[in-house]
Amino acid sequence: MASIGVRPKGMAHSAWELLEHLRFTQQDILKFSLSADYVEPKWPDDYWPKSAAPAVPDEWKKSIRRFREDAAAFETLLQDTARDLYLPFPWGSGQTLLREALLIADHNAWHLGQLMLVRRALEL
Repeated sequence: MASIGVRPKGMAHSAWELLEHLRFTQQDILKFSLSADYVEPKWPDDYWPKSAAPAVPDEWKKSIRRFREDAAAFETLLQDTARDLYLPFPWGSGQTLLREALLIADHNAWHLGQLMLVRRALEL
């Protein structure tokens, strides 16, 4: 478990950094999709953790739990028949619920691939 904060040689991020980036970004997209009161975080500072490792070991499990909860919340949003997947959000600049779903899928796939490379490099 200690290796989740290690950046393998030649790689830009640790497993922790990737997991937290995935969690935060997915949560950010969910917040945007739910509310006109959405405030965009500062890129890239707010989207990446400040350290390569969690402050306490429990943060790893907590981050995974929160990632799964937000994924389930977004899935519920997609299944809401009162929502039009193609209707632009009134508070956005043309974004639709479908676009945000595809953005989550694409973003998560990219960084999950990176996470697997880190895992392989560390032989976890």
